[in-house]
Amino acid sequence: MVVRETCADIWNVLHPIVMAKPQKEDWLEIAEHFYKSCNFPNCLGAIDGKHIRIKKPAGSGSQFFNYKKYFSFVLLAVCDSNYRFRYIDVGSYGSSSDSAVLGHSAFGRMLLNNELDLPPPQTLPGTTSPPMPFVFVGDEAFALMYHLMRPYSSRGLSIARRVFNYRLTRARQVVECSFGILVNKWRFLHTPIHLQLDTAIAAVKAACVLHNFVRERDGFNFEDSLSHCLESTHPCGVRGSTHSAAVREHLTAFFMSPHGELPWQLEAI
Repeated sequence: MVVRETCADIWNVLHPIVMAKPQKEDWLEIAEHFYKSCNFPNCLGAIDGKHIRIKKPAGSGSQFFNYKKYFSFVLLAVCDSNYRFRYIDVGSYGSSSDSAVLGHSAFGRMLLNNELDLPPPQTLPGTTSPPMPFVFVGDEAFALMYHLMRPYSSRGLSIARRVFNYRLTRARQVVECSFGILVNKWRFLHTPIHLQLDTAIAAVKAACVLHNFVRERDGFNFEDSLSHCLESTHPCGVRGSTHSAAVREHLTAFFMSPHGELPWQLEAI
């Protein structure tokens, strides 16, 4: 009870301070920093889901039993390029895919319903048209959406599409690094959490806001960002809309243009 109440208080006090809902001006600042540090324009964050190991909740059947053959719930996170969590969703069944978790999360519903106060479309650096939407980046487990980019499938890709995948992966790595920093700082996440389900969820939420609190004040040890013990959630086949595909094609062309290319990108693929 002490652990549960303390974690709940940490979350309630710190959440509005270190993980407040971004406003339009905040999104523009996040996008500017993403472009400077990751060379991905109009990017508002990297999104990913990870399994948090737990003991089997009483009466849960196989709902929390994931494809890696252990019990877990999912931590879905959206991170900025400073390795801070901007949104988290904690507690979805371990058997769920990233795309399903996103669809049922508060963030996913706000994204679909245009309730995140995102900036209007903006032209890419050095170009005059067309205006492009601001997007989040994720891996192949997510559906391609107007505001969410995912890689091309990895078979028979052109050089341009391979470059796009490299540039997206480079931007998406910030969420992987954020998980690494989180796990190596709050080491109870290295092993299965032997707490009741609601207490375990409260502990993970507390660790995430404490992560932001420490990150803003003390920075981080770079080596901590290089590895973590959290498993990715199960990928599933998902298709995007034609409009979303057009956005991805425009970004692909930009990364091959003089305004958007990187000197080393062809060597990196």
